Amino acid sequence: MIRRKPEFQSIDLSAWPSIAWTELDVKTREAMKRRIEAVERYARGERVKDIEKVTGVNRRQIYRWLERGLAPHPDGRIFGFRALSAHVRVNGYVRVSPVNGRPSEDGSGKAGAFALFLERFPMLAGWLLLKVKQRRVSLEQVHTDGRLQTRLVGLHALHSEFLWQCRSLGLTAVDYPFNTDGRAIRSLSARLKVELLRSFRTAARAAGATHLKGLPHYDKSDSRPATRPYQVVEFDGHRLDLRLKVVVRDALGFEHEFEIERVWLLAIIDVCTRAVLGYHLALGREYSRYDVIKTIESALEPHRPRDFTIPGLVYGSHDGFPSQRLPELAYTTWERIKLDNAKANLATETLDALCEFLGCCADAGPKYSPDDRPYIERFFGTIASRLSSRLPGYTGSHPRDLRRALADPKGKLRLFVSFDELEELVEYAIASYNGTPHASLNNVTPLEAMEYFIRGREQLLTWLPEHRRRTLCLMQSARRCTVRAYLDRGIRPHINLYGVRYTSSVLACSTDLIGKSLLIYLNVDDLRCVRAFQPDGAELELLEAQGAWGVMRHNLKLRQQINQEKKDKKRPRGGVEADPIADYVDGKMGQAKKTRKAASELAEAKRILSSAPTARTAMGRGASAAQPTADAAAAPTVDKASEPKTPTRPKKLNIGTGQVF
Repeated sequence: MIRRKPEFQSIDLSAWPSIAWTELDVKTREAMKRRIEAVERYARGERVKDIEKVTGVNRRQIYRWLERGLAPHPDGRIFGFRALSAHVRVNGYVRVSPVNGRPSEDGSGKAGAFALFLERFPMLAGWLLLKVKQRRVSLEQVHTDGRLQTRLVGLHALHSEFLWQCRSLGLTAVDYPFNTDGRAIRSLSARLKVELLRSFRTAARAAGATHLKGLPHYDKSDSRPATRPYQVVEFDGHRLDLRLKVVVRDALGFEHEFEIERVWLLAIIDVCTRAVLGYHLALGREYSRYDVIKTIESALEPHRPRDFTIPGLVYGSHDGFPSQRLPELAYTTWERIKLDNAKANLATETLDALCEFLGCCADAGPKYSPDDRPYIERFFGTIASRLSSRLPGYTGSHPRDLRRALADPKGKLRLFVSFDELEELVEYAIASYNGTPHASLNNVTPLEAMEYFIRGREQLLTWLPEHRRRTLCLMQSARRCTVRAYLDRGIRPHINLYGVRYTSSVLACSTDLIGKSLLIYLNVDDLRCVRAFQPDGAELELLEAQGAWGVMRHNLKLRQQINQEKKDKKRPRGGVEADPIADYVDGKMGQAKKTRKAASELAEAKRILSSAPTARTAMGRGASAAQPTADAAAAPTVDKASEPKTPTRPKKLNIGTGQVF
């Protein structure tokens, strides 16, 4: 049995980085071949005595090369065969002798002095790292004699501060670094470069980069092409480069035009067929998680054709949406969705709707990497070139874009595209996009490709369960609310949800529920009533909003805006508000001429009120699993405003103290 050192018992040369020895000169090549052969023979288990006879290499050199080859390299691997080259340093130079206090004439004798100096004064090493973190010095790349080199900016100012730090430690003129000609400025520069170039992230940050690009992706599982529809979809939001207006009618029927802010176009596209499954237009400076869920609903529900009012806009014979042309694609779910790292995309409710409600995998991907979603980005580029850039009020891709000046309506608001017109134009543009042949699909339209996979190859799909289709608009997390009641004031049991009191005939008489927590499921599109469950999971009943909040249809976003204005004291708080929603709309009507933000909020409020459901709905995610009779209890109730009114006897008005409980 051949005795070997424990660290050399098993050597895997396949993991050793190699060296291009064939490109060396003849003498160096022969020496390198003998060294490589000696190491390979040792790894195969041959005796050291036989290796010495065949290669002529001393056994001490073999052990030395093995130790050097197993040493860690700065790139994270081992040196391997790279350590067999002559004049290759495996370990850095470490100075042992103290620095001579007498200055030398030629500056020699100071190798490793700066590293030894920082070991002696570790607080100076920490001070240098702090200055690097504070960006007191920066890197600049320059071309010198055809070579790309880096140099430090701000070195002299930092060197002066470094010398003051040395004087504060009690160092004199005979001590290092004052006993050198340059006061160790070259050593300081080398040390700073080593710290800045220790990683690419640090170096790029010191050079002024805001984000990193170009990192290769080694995980090929995420880059596999989609081979069937609804296997992979992409989602993103694009802010349209277009100045818009909104047309609002007042109580007397007169039209008022206001300029609003730019809007967001949110879309979901299928990777395999390039077909846009659904979209949503969001008003506001940023889109929220509710807008993301609205886009998901649009992609799942069967698409409803729009009645165009603009002359000349009609659906082509090959245009439309997948669920419109193929009814069997309604409520079809996808396996994986790719999106960016926006806060609205990574919100808890958004991920719950995707992962738990739909059962798909959400792939956020790395930050600042739009190339990971090429198809949705290319779609937005098509919308910008074929729609936005051809309309008056186009803002251009940058401030100096010539098309910005050509499309400027010169302040004439009547030339702006209204939001209602934009909705029809976007509908027509996306429907035409789905019916246009794509070069990447061999000149086949996305709808034809979808039909080929679904009806031609009879591709298997996954549909959303029937009981969840009735609760699409309720992909929100449940809330827990405590039942409140004040016996001494005669205030019956109720809950407070988003600043509004909810109760019912059953809850108002249930004294045993006072102080207990109820599980509340709500429909964010209609907050006039919510669905309540008791602590043991039993369903209570529908709770209705009290006051004017229970009469006019509104969604969660509109109520939050009204409550926020009350909190910021932007609207006067009188005694009893007859209709807070109408007061909000009237207030925005007066502010719309001054700011585009108020005009956008007015347009959003009008849009919410016009698109709200006509019947009260209050269902929630997971509600059907909590109670067997949930479907019957969740049936929409008739709006009280549409019921015939019967004469009622007036009651005595009790005006309270104004305190809110």
